[in-house]
Amino acid sequence: MDFSIVVPIYNEEDNIAALYQSITSALDGSAANYEIIMVDDGSADGSFAALKTVAAQDQRVKIIRFRRNFGQTAAMSAGFDAASGGIIIPMDGDLQNDPADIPRLIEKLNEGYDVVSGWRSDRKDTFITRKIPSILANALISSLTGVHLHDYGCTLKAYRREVLDGINLYGEMHRFVPALASQVGAKVAEIPVNHHPRLHGTSKYGISRTLRVILDLMTVKFLLAYSTKPIQLFGKWGMYTLLAGFGSGAMTIYMKIFEHFSMNRNPLLILTAFLLFMGIQFIVLGLLGELNARTYYEAQGKPIYVIRDRVNLD
Repeated sequence: MDFSIVVPIYNEEDNIAALYQSITSALDGSAANYEIIMVDDGSADGSFAALKTVAAQDQRVKIIRFRRNFGQTAAMSAGFDAASGGIIIPMDGDLQNDPADIPRLIEKLNEGYDVVSGWRSDRKDTFITRKIPSILANALISSLTGVHLHDYGCTLKAYRREVLDGINLYGEMHRFVPALASQVGAKVAEIPVNHHPRLHGTSKYGISRTLRVILDLMTVKFLLAYSTKPIQLFGKWGMYTLLAGFGSGAMTIYMKIFEHFSMNRNPLLILTAFLLFMGIQFIVLGLLGELNARTYYEAQGKPIYVIRDRVNLD
């Protein structure tokens, strides 16, 4: 199998037949051997019946149906696990992504990249509720992860299978896969792709999930920078807090000895106790994190590195 197309579906009954036609029209002229994996994320409409109709016509269409709605990330993860292609290409099921861009993604991938991300440079969405939050989110994610993309939220991407094999997805983390892939040395590129206005149905993923994305971004930042060395994060802040506590304590003693200021009425005394306590807490948290990191890697025999090539080695 040359590549697998993974499509999360949630209440897209009116789009499924047209989506299948657009994919096959764009790709059947090529010599590529591909499959289409459509994941029904607990749809409440007739999406599953529409999917079965398409699958009955074409054996390349594979269907996974969830018992309930688990979310876009879970649907993508299930599709990735079931895919048999050497290249995996996720895309939305609402006809806003253009399958005609898939050959261009693969062409860019073949230039030596491991991940190629789509950029909806002419995005057909509302400006206030979709475009502005997206611009701000992309700038924040790029700044914190160090992987600079214009459009993390574009589902249309191309991944080499080996890049995805070591990545487990939770929460809203499907959008952070390029950043997570960079952690293991993947080469990431971005190309402009087409974006069409939605013709049927309504968007299922709006501004309401912004908070969840921000929380997951914190997790990603920690994984990228400190997953194998948590003491360097928590220990650093613990030392800063302890130093501030010692400084506050020294000032409290100075005021008592030289200015005869009552320690009972000095708020710096309370601040000193608080800072010292917090400093110790940070360091202890870092040590516990170190123990957990070692348990995670050693219990699974999981290395803390990823090898790209081997020469003359079994």
